[in-house]
Amino acid sequence: MTKYPLIVHASAMRIVPPTNEHLTEAAALIRAGEVIAYPTETVYGLACDPFSTTAIQKLFAAKGRAETNPVLLIAANIDQVIQIISTISDNARTYADRHWPGPLSMLFPKSDRVPVALCAGGPKVCVRIPAHDTARALCAAVGHAITSTSANKSGESPATSPHEIDLPGIALCIDGGTLPPSPPSTIFDPDTRTILREGAIASTSLLIP
Repeated sequence: MTKYPLIVHASAMRIVPPTNEHLTEAAALIRAGEVIAYPTETVYGLACDPFSTTAIQKLFAAKGRAETNPVLLIAANIDQVIQIISTISDNARTYADRHWPGPLSMLFPKSDRVPVALCAGGPKVCVRIPAHDTARALCAAVGHAITSTSANKSGESPATSPHEIDLPGIALCIDGGTLPPSPPSTIFDPDTRTILREGAIASTSLLIP
């Protein structure tokens, strides 16, 4: 599918502080199939339920994203990572111990639970445990991993504040203030030791034995 038939209408996005009450509300919206925005250690991301086909369609439609672009996930802890992957190699554990929580997104063989639409039809899912407290708290409130694609139209600059987010169909934004300039997370395959996207984690720290 190159286009989703779902039409996402513009709506006023509510901006709320990162209180426990609003994190609980945001988690409930995600579980109900909505898309919300939230801060990470790099840029603002968009969260939806990665196990809901309808929510994934809404996410892709809001961003105008092509199905050939996979969507990475974030998790609160290693237990949530284990829920969405089929295996974790010794290499992957080493890199996870070294760089998580942090802006290193790694590829793992995906669990059958993960829809192929998130992985561009491929066999691997990309996931990280972020270094941002609010992002991890949101995952914990939802109870499982969430999506973490940048909160902007595909091809445009990532948002570093809630007021830069101009997308249709975003129910709510958790306000983390204006984020300092930062490269995106590094995307890395720990088993082939291949860097798929240069980012916040330097390549020199990944390609050492």
